[in-house]
Amino acid sequence: MKKLTFIFIFISISNTLFAGSMKAIGIKGKEEKVDRVIQVSMYDNYYQPNKFKVKMNETIKFVVKNKGQLVHEFNIASKEMHLKHQPEMMMMVENEILMVNKIDKKKMHEVSKKNPSMAHSHSNSVLLAPGESAELIWKFSNSIVIEAACNVPGHYEAGMIAKIDNL
Repeated sequence: MKKLTFIFIFISISNTLFAGSMKAIGIKGKEEKVDRVIQVSMYDNYYQPNKFKVKMNETIKFVVKNKGQLVHEFNIASKEMHLKHQPEMMMMVENEILMVNKIDKKKMHEVSKKNPSMAHSHSNSVLLAPGESAELIWKFSNSIVIEAACNVPGHYEAGMIAKIDNL
């Protein structure tokens, strides 16, 4: 019982801290408030384009397509947030949710019942298998240094990062 209580408290604190850091990079945008659309292609370990210019309080709809042969993520965050997220991504690999070229969404759903971080349902991120596409709407409400990056194990280290210039 004590272990279960500790896990619940840890998850609650982690979610609160993560939510606080999320606001530092912006907030989930609304479709009716989109200022412009940016098409993003994910190839094996790079984005096209690999640099974005955004303005304070601008809402961008990113239309992201995985044109590579590997699973990739498009995640808007600070470098520190990416580094904190990477162990979650490694746990997804260890739990055989995330594989080289596919995502076991059924297993993701089942494992996320015990560990909500395995759901990978962050408003600042999309995780896509080869050939998949998704939209992400983000309002850039702060001017801190952020980047879009892939946190699939080894991809960030290989340089799968797109610079985001907050003007």
